[in-house]
Amino acid sequence: MEQFKDRDTSLLRFPAEWEQQWGVQLTWPHKDTDWKPYLQEITDTYIEMARAITQHEMLLVVVPDVELVRQQLSDAEIDLQKVVFHQCPTNDTWARDHGFITCGVRLLDFQFNGWGKKFEAEKDNAINKSLYPTLSSLLTPHSSLHEYDSHLDFVLEGGSIESDGKGTLFTTTGCLLAPHRNQPLTKEEIEEELKRRLHVERVLWIDYGHLEGDDTDGHIDTLVRIAPNDTLLYIGCDNQTDPHYEDLKKMEQQLMTFRTKGNRPYRLLKLPMPDAILEEGERLPATYANFLVINGAVLVPTYQQPEKDQEAIRLIQEAFPDRRMIPIDSRTIIRQHGSIHCCTMQFPER
Repeated sequence: MEQFKDRDTSLLRFPAEWEQQWGVQLTWPHKDTDWKPYLQEITDTYIEMARAITQHEMLLVVVPDVELVRQQLSDAEIDLQKVVFHQCPTNDTWARDHGFITCGVRLLDFQFNGWGKKFEAEKDNAINKSLYPTLSSLLTPHSSLHEYDSHLDFVLEGGSIESDGKGTLFTTTGCLLAPHRNQPLTKEEIEEELKRRLHVERVLWIDYGHLEGDDTDGHIDTLVRIAPNDTLLYIGCDNQTDPHYEDLKKMEQQLMTFRTKGNRPYRLLKLPMPDAILEEGERLPATYANFLVINGAVLVPTYQQPEKDQEAIRLIQEAFPDRRMIPIDSRTIIRQHGSIHCCTMQFPER
């Protein structure tokens, strides 16, 4: 695997999600994944995400059986001129966590180990190396040559970090300090690694917040999201009988103490907590924070809870006033303990 010497830091900046994108990756569900019992339902959801994405930018589909998915998208009348396919074996579909993290012209390939060795991930961890030649050729017309940069000595999932594009990284202690990630590194040592590898100036750690049914140990993209103008959208809970209430209240209080690099408080927008959705008696990790920002639009997870769905859409629209809100019914996605953002990975356009 290639390693590259440091470049001008302007070419290595970790962008915010709302910056201009080339496209989005979806790693497609198939019969050999945990989606098998409701494969048609999740395929329908992925087709809706594909439709929304291709209306605004390119779509990269990673899947073991390209022809099957090509036919599915064609049958759905999705513009195949906006779709690029890459065929390779996959364990699952969570592109946010096994996909490349892009810093300027570098495609960073971190170790993905199934959220702390909870699930098989060998095939997913190999996707990026297989994908690089295809992806680099696609991105190069929009930028200088993209470089493959291996960081397989460090476990890092895309859902565990948020960038404001201005040198500040947000993450959670619950995830990055969880077992089987990067022990025996301390919090301070992990912070230094994040700064060095992602070319950020500072890291703000969130110490609270956990969703029942979450397999990730508290990914930030289920709890707190960054938006333009130093805005934080975060999950809140006003129901004192809900088991999330106390921890999310502590998270809210911590967010109030955070300051921008200019020493100003962040603008806080509190997203509602969806009513409990159960599967075989266990609560699923439904969250409105797991939205995806693309060119000109935001894909917003909804859960057939009209009042709360509309409130979440209103608040996300407030944070992204110049973008179209596209609701995506995410009740099937959360059956495997994720949502829209978890399924996707964007690639910036320089």
